[in-house]
Amino acid sequence: MASPVLSSTIEYPSSDGQPMAESDFQRKPLTYGVEALDLYFQDRPDVYVSGNLFIYYEEGNPQASIAPDVFVVFGAPKRDRVSYLLWSEPKAPDFVLEITSRRTRREDQETKPAIYARLGVQEYWQYDPTGDYLMPALQGFRLVAGQYEPLPATVSPEGTRVLHSTVLGLDVSLEDSRLRFVDPATGQRLLTHHETEQARREAEERAAQETVLRQAAEAQATEEAQRRQAAEARVAELEARLQAMLAASAEPPAPPADA
Repeated sequence: MASPVLSSTIEYPSSDGQPMAESDFQRKPLTYGVEALDLYFQDRPDVYVSGNLFIYYEEGNPQASIAPDVFVVFGAPKRDRVSYLLWSEPKAPDFVLEITSRRTRREDQETKPAIYARLGVQEYWQYDPTGDYLMPALQGFRLVAGQYEPLPATVSPEGTRVLHSTVLGLDVSLEDSRLRFVDPATGQRLLTHHETEQARREAEERAAQETVLRQAAEAQATEEAQRRQAAEARVAELEARLQAMLAASAEPPAPPADA
């Protein structure tokens, strides 16, 4: 429990004045990770998803902070926060993803993993969207006896390298070099709110187009049926006339009248 004295006298800033990400290459996967995971766990009130948020892990020491690009906590209530004060929360994150680059290489490879391991973060992931230095560009690690060990990778039938997050229960891979979380039970990739809305609109447009095509096909079928019925009626009429003509020609001529 936080001390009232410490809480009232020490400030824990929510921003360091630095931009959220150094470029679009870092910002987009960061946004995707937070939004897609938040949407995936939206029905779990005990799962907190956030990103680029300060985690303060030593009460009374504002310098003891770290801001993961994406993180997930199982067992923490789902609510908005200014920052994550570890001594006021149930636990540290279970999953952390850093969108790394050559500029942040040392921090992402050395400083942050050491802190995350000390905090008990069960999985630590790195993604290098520009391929500056990390090979392969997506890597995952699990905490074993206080040290991070690489997660094994498999290859999908399509030839895609896939890693599995036991913590999230999701597969993680790169789709056209873009980070994607995939539900292994359905094979469906997780979408952001924007992507979900876009997919909904596209589905509605496809449904509307299919309705128009179906109505056109039905109208064409009705028209063809009417033409067929008219043709059949015409044929029947001609056959009736022909039969009448044949019957008339088969009748014997009338005898001549008596003179």
